[in-house]
Amino acid sequence: MQRRHLDKRTIRLTIAALSIVVLLIGAAAFELPRARQADDSGGHAAAAPSAVQPAPAELARLAQPEVAPPVGARGPQLVSFELEAKEVVAAIDEGVAYRFWTFNGTVPGPMLRVRQGDTVELTLKNALDATAPHNIDLHAVTGPGGGAAATTVSPGKQATIRFQAMHPGVYVYHCATPPAPMHIANGMYGLIVVEPEGGLPPVDREFYVMQGDFYLSGDRGQPGLHGFDMEQMLAEDPDYVVFNGAVGALTGDRALQAKTGETVRIFFGVGGPNLTSSFHVIGEVFDRVAPEAANAWVEHVQTTLVPAGGATIVELQTDVPGDYTLVDHSLGRVMKGAAATLHVEGPANPEVFTVIEHGDQAGGH
Repeated sequence: MQRRHLDKRTIRLTIAALSIVVLLIGAAAFELPRARQADDSGGHAAAAPSAVQPAPAELARLAQPEVAPPVGARGPQLVSFELEAKEVVAAIDEGVAYRFWTFNGTVPGPMLRVRQGDTVELTLKNALDATAPHNIDLHAVTGPGGGAAATTVSPGKQATIRFQAMHPGVYVYHCATPPAPMHIANGMYGLIVVEPEGGLPPVDREFYVMQGDFYLSGDRGQPGLHGFDMEQMLAEDPDYVVFNGAVGALTGDRALQAKTGETVRIFFGVGGPNLTSSFHVIGEVFDRVAPEAANAWVEHVQTTLVPAGGATIVELQTDVPGDYTLVDHSLGRVMKGAAATLHVEGPANPEVFTVIEHGDQAGGH
């Protein structure tokens, strides 16, 4: 009888132990997707949009990056750059604040400009108060991850790489820390221009413009400080599609400026992360375009297609004074902010354009 009693107790203990094991396995199975999601998020929360908070009392626009000077006809040399990943709260629309992730505090980041054959030494720092690790993938780099594999740095840290600029053209650089599209959608992209031997032909004006799509918590235009919305980004449904980081960043007193009779070159890129641009200047025809910024130029182009993560060079001559609107000709995006202004001053040119009788209403572009 005693042996039978012990056997029953052993069976009960065994069942209890098995139940605990099953519960542990179930808990592990439940936690595994969450752990994988954390790994895919680069160590920071990425999926849930934050609520819209009050905007800062003094809400400013981001500063605009400058066009780097031409390299000219110099020979190859060692060129050094230093970039810092910085988080900046700034206006993306009137009364609408966003916490941008940037290179050096601008969207796009600084234009890096070198010549084919240069050796480039680039140091990436991550600001001490950053909320995520960052890195840099330069499409001009021949090497693992375009440099991203070696430059992932925690807040307060830095990394340095050296590479040869082997291919002439205009190339996008961006943060590629997982999830890469989140970092790009927050503003972490820019252009590196690699001029050919002898340099690009001289022009009167050069401009630096990049398009990006932004995905905000809350409603578009809602006043306040918005967070990032991962689900909208995955659905490729942006609240804003803008040039140089904000609605109206290159309009009004911030418009691009030229004079009649000048030659204008625009380095145009698309950071993305999702949308392709049908780049067009209303009222102009591009005299020359380097599709995808390659060596082969084509002439007399109305609209040029620029993929996400791609770039182009367009050139035109300003013959008639007035305002010319840069757009993504997927025109619904203009209503989300994809517009800039090239303001041209100078004498009228009736041989090229004149008004015989004006319409009775204002309208058009």
